[in-house]
Amino acid sequence: MLDYETLRLIWWSLLGVLLAGFAITDGFDLGVGMLFRFLSKSDDERRAFLETIEPVWEGNQVWFVLGGGAIFAAWPPLYATSFSGFYIAMFLVLAALILRPVGFVFRNKLTDQRWRNVWDWALFIAGFVPSLVFGVAFGNFLQGVPFRFDDSMRVFYEGTFFDLLNPFGILCGLVSVSMIAMHGGTYAACKTHAPMSGRAATAARGAAVCYVVLFTIAGMLIASSVEGYRIVSEINTIGPSNPLTKSVLAGSGAWLENYGRHPWMLVAPLLGYLGAIGAFTLVRTRSGLALIASSLTAAATICTAGFSAFPFLLPSSLVPGHSLTVWDSSSSQLTLFIMLIATLIFMPLILAYTAWVYRVLKGKVSLEQLHKGAY
Repeated sequence: MLDYETLRLIWWSLLGVLLAGFAITDGFDLGVGMLFRFLSKSDDERRAFLETIEPVWEGNQVWFVLGGGAIFAAWPPLYATSFSGFYIAMFLVLAALILRPVGFVFRNKLTDQRWRNVWDWALFIAGFVPSLVFGVAFGNFLQGVPFRFDDSMRVFYEGTFFDLLNPFGILCGLVSVSMIAMHGGTYAACKTHAPMSGRAATAARGAAVCYVVLFTIAGMLIASSVEGYRIVSEINTIGPSNPLTKSVLAGSGAWLENYGRHPWMLVAPLLGYLGAIGAFTLVRTRSGLALIASSLTAAATICTAGFSAFPFLLPSSLVPGHSLTVWDSSSSQLTLFIMLIATLIFMPLILAYTAWVYRVLKGKVSLEQLHKGAY
């Protein structure tokens, strides 16, 4: 069996992989959902945009389910604290995501334009709301969440839903929206013919510019005014999980200290910028490469937050010493090891069938095929 410290690091890395997988695969679904109504000039074009994601969106949500399951099994205190504290936000996300299958099923049941408009807006909400809320959650994660534990390890969340909607949280939400809109635009440009692909490329380019500007502003605020957290006591990386045995201080610039100790981590934000620049540059001429570039931005953005905060999984703004970290909020060593074995078996299967599905569904969606009833 691997030692406890290594297993904790592996599962921290796997959590990042799952979040990045969700951002990349389901991200373009959400992005197309946000954009399709504004990119189309007719009902047929709207149908064509939706057909680019309808065969794959459900499979892409596997990454969302896997991420939630990994948090539940590998980091139980994190699951209990975040899912209860962000309950209303999570409810909004789930309600919005439920609109997506309902919208796909009911939109084309009637030809009445008012009926279809209703479901088109429902699909827009299903793309926009999760994109915004996920970013707001990351923004609040970086600021710290108002929770604490009592002596019996019961968690108490002392914030409200509206507390999450603070300026920095909203800024991070807009970073997320622009990133996912860029990703959705590049995917739509890759999967449709002109003139639809040209409009999608224009939207992707605009979203890429917004992402670069907003991502830069967020980074400047983290460096200057948003308080980060640092552990100021000894911490046992191989001991049993107990988040109450350490001392933590908050201070400006603390989230940048990891980059000073490990300069290689700077590759994450740099790749975020390079991916957005690549998507902006290539989306009109090499849309496939642009999609890879925007995928790189999505993964790099997740990694930037993770590298900045390591080893914190959920810092507490109420009692910093009660923050959850990689070293003191995991499941047991045996649990992590058994889960790792299961992951090594099933993760390749998921990747294999995902690759097969995309290979089968490669190619562009055309209006001619739509009129012939091919979809």
